[in-house]
Formats: sequence, structure tokens, C-alpha cells
Amino acid sequence: MGTASIRDVAERARVSVGTVSNVLNRPERVTPSTVERVHAAIAELGFVRNDAARQLRAGRSSTVGLVVLDVRNPFFTELARGAEDAAAEHGLAVILGNSDENPDRESAYLDLFDEQRVRGVLISPLGDVSERLARLRSRGTPAVVVDRSVDGSGLSSVSVDDVAGGELAVRHLIEQGRRRIAVVVGRPGIRQVADRLAGARRAAAAVSDAVIEVVEADGLTVIDGRRTGEQLLSRSVDARPDAVFAVNDLLAVGVLQALVMTGSVSVPGEIALVGYDDIDFAAAAVVPLTSVRQPSHLIGATALRMLLEESDDPELAPRTVVFQPELVVRASSGA
Repeated sequence: MGTASIRDVAERARVSVGTVSNVLNRPERVTPSTVERVHAAIAELGFVRNDAARQLRAGRSSTVGLVVLDVRNPFFTELARGAEDAAAEHGLAVILGNSDENPDRESAYLDLFDEQRVRGVLISPLGDVSERLARLRSRGTPAVVVDRSVDGSGLSSVSVDDVAGGELAVRHLIEQGRRRIAVVVGRPGIRQVADRLAGARRAAAAVSDAVIEVVEADGLTVIDGRRTGEQLLSRSVDARPDAVFAVNDLLAVGVLQALVMTGSVSVPGEIALVGYDDIDFAAAAVVPLTSVRQPSHLIGATALRMLLEESDDPELAPRTVVFQPELVVRASSGA
């Protein structure tokens, strides 16, 4: 049996195709008895309306595309939840794409969202995508950059001041008496990572005997952090840092695992540790993790609402929203 069409529903309910369309889209224009008859016909025939075709005719989609750097990172999961919650308030759905820090995958998702004519695109980009997003906007698809600022690009953005966040983390370690501070970075080409490192250096520059050592991990995962922690452990005691600032909590948790598993290093006694993002299980780590908190849910929700405002008013000037980070102090830093 073929798929039932709107014409089949009209014939079964003994009404016009226009009446069926009104029942689906503007039921207040139809008498209750007719609405009931049409819905009965829909149920009998198993009719499913072609929402994509309806949206194409209307010129407005009920979906928003979201591209994040790494869906495994709870920061991006919470950001996506914020966008979803705000979208639900407007009867919209969010389609999530994970670039996995791969520019080809990022580009493929942007192609897909362009083809699907989504209402708009939210993206945490790998690099500079301003030209690509400008082309989307020229075809009527607005875009908002999340988790980093893009001043001068003609695009709206919602982010956190990551330079201030890195400075908060290292200043805190210095206030705890630490002077040999390793900053564990992964993917240094990513703007957020570079900004957090810049903030760390700025904090250390204000104290004459504070030294920053950049330790580059292979990536930004727990496993990458564990490997980095093992490298630090392999050094002689005198060559080890007395503090570590990891540019995200996944790296910090991995470093913590490496340091405490052997029992040969005390955290925070010998090495104090600070992460970034304040993901849910930072507080539940074997040594509760001091971290720089970002309002991830608020970032996602704010970006979604800005996107809809730009969808409703294409002449709206680009806006930049920058939230301030907050240091959440726990046992890992010795405070």
C-alpha cells in the first residue's frame, strides 16, 4: 500500500484539500466536527504530512543547526541543552552536528544545514568561518558563533572571556604560593585554547618569580590528559611543576588520574591543579577539582534567542555577548 496523500485524506473525510490543510495548519478556521472527521481519516490512512515541503512553501524551517567541536565534552552537551530548551519555547528543534575538531566534518555539516534550509545555524568553529557564514546569511540563513568572539566579522557571537578565565586560574595558583606552573594545552590553534593560555601568561607576568611552562597534549580528552600527567610523573621531582592549569576539565581529570593512581604524588600537596569549564563531574573527581566555570547552558540559550531575532529581522546589526567566567575553588588547588 502506498503512502497516503493529503488528497486521499480529503476524499476519505469528504472535504476539500484546502479544508484538510486548514485542519493541519489553522484548525481554528474549521468547525470542530470537520476537524474530528479529518483527524479520523488521517488515523485510518496513516497519513504523515510532508513537513519539509510545507516549510519550503512557507519559507521558514522549524529546525536550527548546531555544530560543536566535540560532543564528548560535557561543556558542549550542556550548551546544546541550553539551545534546545530555548528552541522548544518557540516550537523548534535543534539538529546537533559534531565536527570532532575536523574541518571537513564541520564543512559537511554546514553544507547539510544549507541544503536543509534550516532556520539558522549556531556553530563553535575550528577556525575562521566568517566567509562561509556570510554566504549562508546572504541566502537568508542567519548564523551565530558560540563559545568564541568574532569581532569585526559581521557576525553575532556569544562567548566567555577566556583570557580572563586563564588569568583567574593562574592568579589563584600563584596566590596559593605556586610558582612553577605548567599550562596543559591541546589543539593550541583553537581560539579558546589560545585565549586561556594568554590569560595564564598575563597572570604570571605580574609576579616576578612565577614561571609558565606550556605542555602540549595531543588533544583535549581525558586520555590526552592522562598521558600528559604520566609525562610529568616521569620527570625528576625537582623538574616537576608545583601546579598545573589544564585548559579544560577533561584534560585536568586525566592529569589528576595519572598523578594520584601511583600514589607517589600528593594533589594538592606537591602539585596543585586547576581545570576549566566546571563540568558536572569536576566536583565528583577523586580530589574535587578547582575549575573556571562557564555558563554553558546560558550560552546556548542566549545564542539561540539571538539567532531567532536575526531570523525575524535580517537587518538587525550583529551583536557580541561576552559572559565573565567564575573561579570555583575546590580541594585540588589546596585552598
